[in-house]
Amino acid sequence: MDKKLLQLYKKAQDLRTPWVNRWDSARRYTMPTIDDEIATLFDATASDAVDNLAASMYSLLTPPESMWLNLVRESDLSPDAEDATKMLRAHLNDSNFYTTIHQCYLDLVILGTACLFMSENPIGSDSAFSFTAIPMSDICILPGAIFHTTSMTASDVMEKYPDWTPPENLRDTIKSNPETPLRLVQSLIGKDFTAWLDVAGDIENNIVSTGVFETSPYIIFRWSLLSGETYGRGPVMRALPDIKTANKVVELVLKNATIAVSGIWQADDDGVINLSNINLTPGAIIPKAVGSSGLTPLSSGADFDVSQIILNDLRERIRHTMLADRLGLLSEKEMTATEILARNADMMRVLGATYGRLLNEFIKPMCERGLQILSRRGLIEKISLHSDAELKYIAPIAQMTQDSTIL
Repeated sequence: MDKKLLQLYKKAQDLRTPWVNRWDSARRYTMPTIDDEIATLFDATASDAVDNLAASMYSLLTPPESMWLNLVRESDLSPDAEDATKMLRAHLNDSNFYTTIHQCYLDLVILGTACLFMSENPIGSDSAFSFTAIPMSDICILPGAIFHTTSMTASDVMEKYPDWTPPENLRDTIKSNPETPLRLVQSLIGKDFTAWLDVAGDIENNIVSTGVFETSPYIIFRWSLLSGETYGRGPVMRALPDIKTANKVVELVLKNATIAVSGIWQADDDGVINLSNINLTPGAIIPKAVGSSGLTPLSSGADFDVSQIILNDLRERIRHTMLADRLGLLSEKEMTATEILARNADMMRVLGATYGRLLNEFIKPMCERGLQILSRRGLIEKISLHSDAELKYIAPIAQMTQDSTIL
């Protein structure tokens, strides 16, 4: 079993490897981190579009209000779906869900795939749920398998898994320095959970914890999926060529602007003018030898008037790909009811497939796990979305379907 687990882990890592460079490029040109070279980002069109699209997804899919989902049963027999609905809403509203999900929407738009970790809070907390947005750089996935790799200190590992006994080769090190960094791999294959230390490919002697999950705490959802691929593709990946080109055009325009401001100069090398002592500042007096031409400006052959045409076209395509011109509900002028219906219909054509995928990969698994946690605590009777009840989603984007099926 340990050998098979390692093989699956290696396969998942190999499958993710080609995507890492794509994710880095998509993130660097839209939402650079403190580790990236900010100076290489010259155009903020894509960053603004990403932020707007993530905010639109937040307002359309998960509005911060209590009435955004319902559980419906065909009969009034126990378990009571209405009580389960109220309890699920209450614990979601009291949790950190609404502050965390926006991070996942940013990953979804930029990378095409996002991971939301839904754990259970200790008894006595305001909410039974706790949410964490896990970076995709820490996640490897296969059909039916999830591997979460992270670095933790030994003290954190022992706090998270109190029954763990460190292996002999690490006991003295951990005892002398509890803050020793450890590389921890947490895998979920089907419902079977295994956590182990990633040390020289040995699982058997480095197992930290094992168990079984009734519902997966890892909720992975994707924007769109190409046939045969495991990871999703988002709007930024489709717009990335235009984003890179626009960024380069702006960089060249700025370089040309510095030439236009400071100019390019030439001078006779007559042994009198010391070019090292020349400062091109307002009011400066530059000495020159009698009869010499001194400093003369050198005209530049660069003409970047066409750059504005190219740049405007690139920015328009970026905004179009990032749905900035298609998701707005408001316009500069008042719209009639017919215009609003036409606009909503257009939004559903754009987001229909994405909405159907998010409903199945994000909303339903999250609600299923929430119901399972609440029923295990005895707060509601056991209820399942697969057999006991149906999820009626009443967010704004669902209302636009007018009760039609998009899946």
